[in-house]
Amino acid sequence: MGFFDKLKKSIASKTSETTNKFKEGLAKTRNSFVGKIEDLIFRHKKIDEDFYEELEEILISADVGVRTVLELLEQLKSEVKKRKIEDAIELKPIMSELLLGLISEQGQTNQLNLQEGRLNVILVVGVNGVGKTTSIGKLANMLKQEGKKVILAAGDTFRAGAIEQLEIWGQRVDVDVIKHQAGADPAAVIFDAIQSAKSKHADILICDTAGRLHNKVNLMQELNKIYRVIQREIPDGPHEVLLALDATTGQNALQQAKLFKEAAEVSGIILTKLDGTAKGGIVIAISHELQLPVKFVTLGEKVDDIQIFDPEQFINAIFAQGFLPEE
Repeated sequence: MGFFDKLKKSIASKTSETTNKFKEGLAKTRNSFVGKIEDLIFRHKKIDEDFYEELEEILISADVGVRTVLELLEQLKSEVKKRKIEDAIELKPIMSELLLGLISEQGQTNQLNLQEGRLNVILVVGVNGVGKTTSIGKLANMLKQEGKKVILAAGDTFRAGAIEQLEIWGQRVDVDVIKHQAGADPAAVIFDAIQSAKSKHADILICDTAGRLHNKVNLMQELNKIYRVIQREIPDGPHEVLLALDATTGQNALQQAKLFKEAAEVSGIILTKLDGTAKGGIVIAISHELQLPVKFVTLGEKVDDIQIFDPEQFINAIFAQGFLPEE
């Protein structure tokens, strides 16, 4: 049984607790998103053009994304016509099914590319203020709980306090942090971290990186240098490039994802602060429009408030209270 299979098995034993966290964490999105759709169904009953127009506004306001919303509505209209549905209350299972399809695109996987018997290198990128360093600490704790030897690399040498913040997280979850002084060459930090991780027979090296985005050229040059160092020392690395995004920033998160996807070979998303937004539809926009899987979400401030993202669990949590019952 591989690492991720063990991880999922372990998490499966806590399914009830995890599901409850998801439901609690998505309360704002659920109350806003489903509440508005329930109101729409209650007022319209029948499915007509006015209904679709209002549904479009609700979906866009939930940050599902304009392009995704238009595709979703076309699919919905097609299903309504094919199944000869007239009562709006019957749309719940269809909408759930279509939304799940949009965040479970063929070929996408929420599994980390980790293998036994090698040093697995994970780069974490993202702008300042999105919870990148905090997510690294939480991820390190999750992996350590599964018996993996984890080391952190303080590759964000640009932001004041970034190194100290990562050190605090290292102490909190009891993992080593490899660092240089502020302003040092990030690639040199990553090089030293790789050597240290190899000598200590670590399983996973998680690398923090600078969150600059005001100058994409500098960002790309810096990341390219880090890539070259990693690939020289570990030819098949990095094995994951995770982009941390703040769910509360909505469409701005989508724009950040587009820019980072151009600058780095992003393999997945860590969506932070999902519990703090009523616009959780950004998950759907990122998954569908950018073809990037959301691999982890954070739903609170505690060290264990990070979850492997499960599309079905996400949809079930949003619709946890269901639509209005049929009269």
